Amino acid sequence: MLSRHALGASFASLILLAGIAIGSLLGYLAPTTAQRVSDWVDPTLLALVALLFFGVRFGALLQALSDLRVLGLALLANFVLIPLIGYTVASLFLNAHPLFMVGLVIYFMSPCTDWFLGFTRLANGNVALGAALIPINMLVQLLLYPLYLQLFAGKAVEVEAEVIGGTLLQWFLQPLLVAVVAHLLSRLLLGGKRFAALLARIDQLVPWLIGLLVLEIFAGNIAVIFEHRGVFIWVLLAVFSFFVLTFLLGEGLSRLVGLDYPEHALLSMTTAARNAPLMLAVTMAALPDQPLVYAALVIGMLVEFPHLTALRWVLLSAQRRHVPARCLRTDRP
Repeated sequence: MLSRHALGASFASLILLAGIAIGSLLGYLAPTTAQRVSDWVDPTLLALVALLFFGVRFGALLQALSDLRVLGLALLANFVLIPLIGYTVASLFLNAHPLFMVGLVIYFMSPCTDWFLGFTRLANGNVALGAALIPINMLVQLLLYPLYLQLFAGKAVEVEAEVIGGTLLQWFLQPLLVAVVAHLLSRLLLGGKRFAALLARIDQLVPWLIGLLVLEIFAGNIAVIFEHRGVFIWVLLAVFSFFVLTFLLGEGLSRLVGLDYPEHALLSMTTAARNAPLMLAVTMAALPDQPLVYAALVIGMLVEFPHLTALRWVLLSAQRRHVPARCLRTDRP
């Protein structure tokens, strides 16, 4: 039976497709109305950021101390090795299309802070440690975003580290602090069960806001995006190649250090899943008026759910063939 996060990922894919279709039709058939719709991007973006930050379970951070080896391995893979792999793949496939390349680099360099946990559970992975990775991944990728953009995208788009740093501070780090305080106060005032229900409602709302944001992007920019429709096949090939390489990386690292199956499954999922919703929001604030960059992020998001579903099947098949019964536990203290 699918977990809440996994079901949310599946449903989010359908909402994304609907957002693309409705936004594209609106932009093509009613451009004046579409332009008015696209003017709502900033409020939608702020609402999405607020909900993403409020929904993070920061209390899980203490769990990270239980297995520093796996934590260090995940950080090395997600923030050193995978950005290098992602830049190489994007450069090979899309060197002639720099804006799409930038969008893919941004997509590749940011590990998921949401539904990868549901797939980790479905694959019998270490969910407790995975929950601890969520706030760490979010904070680290926000702090590294200006550096990565300068290193990997500076030749394709105009990147001013000071301006982007100020944008992140205004749009994301300050709202992050507000969201943490609101999160803690709400938990204190509502109590455990009601607060959990509130977080579940927020998790359900996030895909709709992402879909609305995608609709607004395509409604306002469908003419520019449609002009480059021939590039989409290269974007898809690049994303597929990236997912194959990250799978091989997870397998290699797990075998190199001798991880038990639950930690192996966690490492595979966190290195495979990307944080497209937050990165879409960050990039729209840091790099305004770049619809081709946003389109590449959206395409990556669409491919991700089927990939995670296939990865779960591969991991479970390997577990049944090779892993002894003692390794089948998922949440270790």
